[in-house]
Amino acid sequence: MSKLAILFPGIGYNCDRPLLYYGRKLAERNGYECRAVNYVYNGDMNIRGNVQKMEEAFKELYLQAQEILSGEDTGRYDEVLFISKSVGTVIAAAYAKLLQDKKICDASGIRHVLYTPLEYTFKYDPANAAAFLGTADPWCVPEEVIRIAKERNVPIHVYEAANHSLETGSVTADIEILKDVMEKTEVFIREA
Repeated sequence: MSKLAILFPGIGYNCDRPLLYYGRKLAERNGYECRAVNYVYNGDMNIRGNVQKMEEAFKELYLQAQEILSGEDTGRYDEVLFISKSVGTVIAAAYAKLLQDKKICDASGIRHVLYTPLEYTFKYDPANAAAFLGTADPWCVPEEVIRIAKERNVPIHVYEAANHSLETGSVTADIEILKDVMEKTEVFIREA
């Protein structure tokens, strides 16, 4: 069985940071070939809370993702897993919809691990997903993301007082959160 995992990082959260680094390790351990989408955002980094700047960043990074993945034949894999973080969750969900619209993969053909998704992520209806969010995430309205995820039947794991990196400021608590996130991620990955 052939399996592919594609990692979609955030703007300031690359694939060497804990969630994506260990998410990739779990995917590899479970037999996935892994690819990372290494896009670069050169715009104004002060975009939080600015809808127009967020949309511009999304469009720029989404076009880069399309270009980077243009040679990737996702349709030849039995299982496709997108592991994404922050704005990467929006890009991954939009890219999955593109593949679905082009009949390359059907709606059930791509699964999503969504680390700290934004409200915009759910605009693209990511199916077969698991989400992870902190209640102190300043990049979204956590209550709104939780509501939308539940509405769309996306299981969402919520971490009290955790920020956009799922960290609290306490090293011990952060390690416990990371451990829990990775355990739940691995269960989700194995459910395929």
